[in-house]
Amino acid sequence: METAQRVVRRNGLFSRLVLVLVGASVLLLCYSVLRENLPDRLTVNWPWKLRLLDIQSATTATIATVGASLARAQYARAIRPALGYFGRAMAELAPGERLAWGCHMINGAQDVAIVQEMSYQVRFTESASQENSRNGTEWVDVHTAAATIESRGLEHREDFRLDFVGPGRPLPAQGLMLLSWFTERAMREVESVFVRVRVVDRVGDTHERCINLLKGANRTPRHPDAPPF
Repeated sequence: METAQRVVRRNGLFSRLVLVLVGASVLLLCYSVLRENLPDRLTVNWPWKLRLLDIQSATTATIATVGASLARAQYARAIRPALGYFGRAMAELAPGERLAWGCHMINGAQDVAIVQEMSYQVRFTESASQENSRNGTEWVDVHTAAATIESRGLEHREDFRLDFVGPGRPLPAQGLMLLSWFTERAMREVESVFVRVRVVDRVGDTHERCINLLKGANRTPRHPDAPPF
């Protein structure tokens, strides 16, 4: 279920339009070169009598549009979000100073990303699944995911927490965002919670990554882990 970060949608104005201009300029260049090398008896008839651009102008247009396309691609790569995550046992999240497994997302890039959507899937442990607790097969919102976990007798904000992250929340460069925490009791019932995160970068491209909030979790923590940095 986990996936690497990928681009699921590109901004039409800044990607498709540039490619259309590149294609048009290449066609113009090919037409101009071909027309220039035709005998005069053919250039007096349609469509070769139509002179759009001379070879020098068509070449300049092609170089400019190709350069714009490369510049757009390089800029998009430079500001591309770098979505990562980590978890550790923490003492300051759950009520009563109980230890809990907390999971954070980090944007390791040099530019801000804007959250567009967050969806969830819940997987229960084998013992919980045998007691008629169904694993989710569809992506749901955070409230439905929390209700699914609560169906096992767990209490939201007492035994676990899924942070509500609404559309438009910025994920700053080198910034952290808490996604969830689970106590030992909750982790006896829940095997995995998958989150599909979609963010939009500065040029309007949409990036997606699916992560498991409980991957590598210490399900019986006895002491808090040291901060990673």
